[in-house]
Amino acid sequence: MKINTLVTLSAIAVSLSVSAQNDLTFNQNIYTENSAKVNGQTVEFRAYEGIPYVKNPVDSKFQTLNIYVPEGYFKNHTISGYTIQTAPIFLPNGVGGYMPSRPLTPKIDEHSHSANALLLALQHGYVVASPGARGRTSQNSKGVYTGKAPAAIVDLKAAVRYLHFNDKSIPGDANKIISNGTSAGGALSALLGASGDQDIYDTYLEQLGAAPASDKIYAVSAFCPITDLDHADAAYEWQFNGYNDYKKMDISMLDYHIQRKETKGTLTKDQQIVSDALASQFPGYLNGLKLHDSNGNPLTLDKNGNGSFKKYVISLIQDSAQSALDNNRDLSQFKWLTITDGKVTNIDFDKYRTYAIRAKLPPAFDALDLSAGENELFGNASTNAMHFTAYSSKNSSTDNSATAAANVVYMMNPLSFIQPDQQGIAPHWRIRVGTNDRDTSLAISAILATRLENSDYDVNYHLTWDRPHSGDYNLDALFSWIDSISQN
Repeated sequence: MKINTLVTLSAIAVSLSVSAQNDLTFNQNIYTENSAKVNGQTVEFRAYEGIPYVKNPVDSKFQTLNIYVPEGYFKNHTISGYTIQTAPIFLPNGVGGYMPSRPLTPKIDEHSHSANALLLALQHGYVVASPGARGRTSQNSKGVYTGKAPAAIVDLKAAVRYLHFNDKSIPGDANKIISNGTSAGGALSALLGASGDQDIYDTYLEQLGAAPASDKIYAVSAFCPITDLDHADAAYEWQFNGYNDYKKMDISMLDYHIQRKETKGTLTKDQQIVSDALASQFPGYLNGLKLHDSNGNPLTLDKNGNGSFKKYVISLIQDSAQSALDNNRDLSQFKWLTITDGKVTNIDFDKYRTYAIRAKLPPAFDALDLSAGENELFGNASTNAMHFTAYSSKNSSTDNSATAAANVVYMMNPLSFIQPDQQGIAPHWRIRVGTNDRDTSLAISAILATRLENSDYDVNYHLTWDRPHSGDYNLDALFSWIDSISQN
């Protein structure tokens, strides 16, 4: 969708001090009026930016919230069937690679010249609230790390609490908050939806001076979530074990927002031994989850990694290919597909793994030399990087390596909380991963979706054909889904 340059029409207030809002009361009178053209339509909106969402910020640069409201709501207009009271609150985070993230803004993509998700959400009639969050590299002036786990999820929870606390004065319905994120941001979106009002986070929130309110959300939109980190190494090797060629991402390219650089190579003998060891762990973990399909049949794996769960993952790829075929995509180049009379009848999973080729060396997330971004995520105030799995802790290649506290690892995994009748879990979930996503195993999103379905939550899960690691695509479909769960 094409858009003209974003224009600020008038500044109602030019400054916003932390002290002016440290009582956590939303000020309706401090905003700017902005407009932009999307597909020939002028989208006018009010921007409330740089709002501190905690009384005691550790990093005021990131612990802020931007809120945007369609101008029509202040003229008693209805947009897409919503009013100023009933509009859902779209909550996109910009986290990539578990790095610190500022709040997002409605804008034009400088490469595609199209409106971003925030601007399109405003056009559709949603109130948009984008929280910033600390990340794994955050430090204070004394060199103390301030953004290690669980800082990012605590910050997002504090932002949600701010929205609930000010529900009467902030436009939109705080009982209809839809979180959105990609990659690590998708994982945090899922974690936010799974861990609503869990008291394990209360001490952290109290220290920040978060608002005394709920941090439950209504729905989760997660694109390619990099989650279940403490089991992601085993899942990755289950998918790629025996396929030793790789196109490895540069360590500095972990943020999905930026251009990635890749290095080709082949696993060494030692790396293949690590891969074998990790792959052998996955069936036991998977079987312990006691997942089942929609007909109640167990999803399991034998010791060689084969079984009904593998067939289920293959069926997800097959469904994606069929959907692409039904939409007139030419799939003739994909030699690992068998197509008969317009139907995708078989997936050669071994050949699939040469299409979605390995992108990470074993262990993919808890690196033996502590070099992975996730090792930094699980550091603490004084230690930049730590192990967070038993395997890597035992086999660490660095001297005096440390291991993250078990409760911290627990707080970063949505599967810690997802079970039937668990209070505080978002009732609605939409999960999207590309068939050409190599940043984590397809098993990870399949486990997340199935665990939710088995616990009787509403799940819309699909693999997007030939899509690499990316997010905020097919936004019309995302908005249609949000409308389907919000207009009831």
